[in-house]
Amino acid sequence: MSKPADADVIAAIATPPGRGGIGIVRVSGPDLTRIVDGIVGRPLAPRVATSAPFLGARGDTLDHGIALFFPSPASYTGENVLELQGHGGPAVLALVMKRCLDLGARLAEPGEFTKRAYLNDKIDLAQAEAVVDLISATTAAGVRAATRSLVGEFSREIHALLDRLVDLRVFIEATLDFPEEDVDFIHAADVAAKIQHLQQTLDGLLARSRQGRLLLEGLEVVLIGQPNVGKSSLLNQLVGEDRAIVTPVPGTTRDAIRSSVEVDGIPLHAIDTAGLRETSDAVEQVGIARAWAEIERADLALIITDAREPQHAGDTAIVARLRPSLPRLVVRNKIDLAGMKAHRSTIDGVAEIWLSAKTGTGVDLLRRAILEVAGAEENSHDAFLGRERHVRALDAARVHLALAATHLSPASAPALELCAEELRQAHDALGAITGAHTADDLLGAIFSRFCIGK
Repeated sequence: MSKPADADVIAAIATPPGRGGIGIVRVSGPDLTRIVDGIVGRPLAPRVATSAPFLGARGDTLDHGIALFFPSPASYTGENVLELQGHGGPAVLALVMKRCLDLGARLAEPGEFTKRAYLNDKIDLAQAEAVVDLISATTAAGVRAATRSLVGEFSREIHALLDRLVDLRVFIEATLDFPEEDVDFIHAADVAAKIQHLQQTLDGLLARSRQGRLLLEGLEVVLIGQPNVGKSSLLNQLVGEDRAIVTPVPGTTRDAIRSSVEVDGIPLHAIDTAGLRETSDAVEQVGIARAWAEIERADLALIITDAREPQHAGDTAIVARLRPSLPRLVVRNKIDLAGMKAHRSTIDGVAEIWLSAKTGTGVDLLRRAILEVAGAEENSHDAFLGRERHVRALDAARVHLALAATHLSPASAPALELCAEELRQAHDALGAITGAHTADDLLGAIFSRFCIGK
């Protein structure tokens, strides 16, 4: 892994903008002697909180706070790190920050402290990404999943897979040196079974990563149906407040209305849409077009119907336009008017929830069904915050393992060269997750998403 190309000192305000009780200026670099002497005026004992005035250029006191010095390599970045913890006013923090810059530091780029930690082998790339995921998490479940990735649980799982892949690659490539005995070697080592076991482990890790991604990004749920079937009323029930206007007039909703709520630790982004029907109203036509655009982006569709007309031709036409791969639930609304009780049923493998959006009866059944159809397990205690690139890398590794297995058949004449190549590509895909094989442009894209000071 490459090390930082320069040896300069970076500094940044590490606390959020605005006023607070405490504000922190963080400094990192190979030699902080000039900055420590210039601001604190005396040497600092390692990892000891020292109460001191923060000095200006003329020896005047800019602030009074706590100075902490973490010598290399036992620091967050792996370099010498100084933290100046003072009062959290924007003006006083700006003065301390300017003093650091005057003493030779430069303003850190977004994520540069964490990037240096990665480049100095303090953390791997998956752990570095977990830092920003932890900061961005909006639910308790998301925080726990990000923490598991940050402390290295996800990386350890990846490295364990990589170790097993290396063993297989070594065996296959060594066998290539003895072509007259390769079939017996392969059979004796039961390579096909080992690849299958790797695939099973990878499938489990992929499922946990997807669950974690759901915890981070949430689920896009679009409410669709004919006019006046209760979509807006249902949205208000799901989010617990009156976000959408509800009237008896069909076509009241003209544009998509987005609201977010947490359901069992999963961020749920519910989108109410215009009623889907043929119309000559130009404004309503725009709303309907936007509704179909939201449907194309959705993770889950709630098809709202009137429980009194469960076989309406308009509902059938809507379902026929949905892409086959879009998960969906059918919601039979207005059971209060139909004189029915809330319940759940299944027709042709699709769950149907019978409820009343007006009274709220049966809405809990819908919340549970949403999580089930989306593949979100209520118990997410072992999920990782898998990012899109992690999921793609795991998917790619799974494909290469499957191809490697096919090259072992027929057993009488396995194509070991092709098998070895697929195992190599699976190894590279997994290695990209932790940063073992990572291009510089990818690093730039990842760390640019961090806040300055982290």
